[in-house]
Amino acid sequence: MAHSHSHSHSHSHNDLKGRNLLISIFLNILITASQVVGGLVSGSLALLSDALHNFSDVLSLVVSYIANKLTKKEASLHRTFGYKRAEILAAFVNAATLIIVAILLIIEAGKRFQNPEEIKSGLVIWLSILGIVANGLSVLLLKKDATNNINMRSAYLHLLTDMMASVAVLIGGLLMKFYQLFWVDSLLTFLIAVYLIWMGYDLLKTSTKMLMLFTPAHINLEEVVLTINQLPKVKKLHHVHIWNLSDNELHLEAHLDLNDDVSITEFDAILQKIEAVLHEKYDINHVTIQPEYNKNDPKEVIVQD
Repeated sequence: MAHSHSHSHSHSHNDLKGRNLLISIFLNILITASQVVGGLVSGSLALLSDALHNFSDVLSLVVSYIANKLTKKEASLHRTFGYKRAEILAAFVNAATLIIVAILLIIEAGKRFQNPEEIKSGLVIWLSILGIVANGLSVLLLKKDATNNINMRSAYLHLLTDMMASVAVLIGGLLMKFYQLFWVDSLLTFLIAVYLIWMGYDLLKTSTKMLMLFTPAHINLEEVVLTINQLPKVKKLHHVHIWNLSDNELHLEAHLDLNDDVSITEFDAILQKIEAVLHEKYDINHVTIQPEYNKNDPKEVIVQD
């Protein structure tokens, strides 16, 4: 390949991501245990729903941590891509669990709304504050990596939604303490669940597209082909596939019909130019091209294999 990457920097950054995930796992285990006990003692469904969400956070963070560790493993004869897609799979699992947990919360909130119960609001208030502080710290730890890594983004979203859920539970606890509005507990549970579905759906959709090797949303495939076709000695780029192997690896595979019967040395020069253009304009960093001259095969941009 024409483009190099700094492996030492990548490994040290992965170690930092792993450490931050580990800290977040321990913080969420603490919150979950506290909220389960507090929810059972106080009778608060919102607090128990927040605990359930926190438990899903623990599971999702463990999945993200394992995926982060797997990506460090090198490729082998039996795993030629290594475990680079592990983080995409982790994001898919995390998004799916987020939505499943939300649906369970909606069902339970509906039952409780019809039969509101008196709740020990003081305990709810203090435990929701604990949730806000611990989840807030976890959110800060993962925020930087969430912008450029789908696995870290899935973990970050779990923690961000849980921090917001704890804020909602705190508001509900205050309303119950001072105004005895115990039905607010069920309403907050429902609102938390709807928000989880809204956040989880987008991540589920993105990770599914990546797993299915769909063309990334920001890539205009026809524009890519037109750009390459305008280069010297190029007749037509066809049989094109563009996909994300991982968050930071964007691949292009295609057949290249040439105007002339060029030598291998000449083709290497053409290929270097193509790689440079694709990397500069579209951030495509892995290019595999099959050169052709007067070959009798389909010349459409997309060919059904």
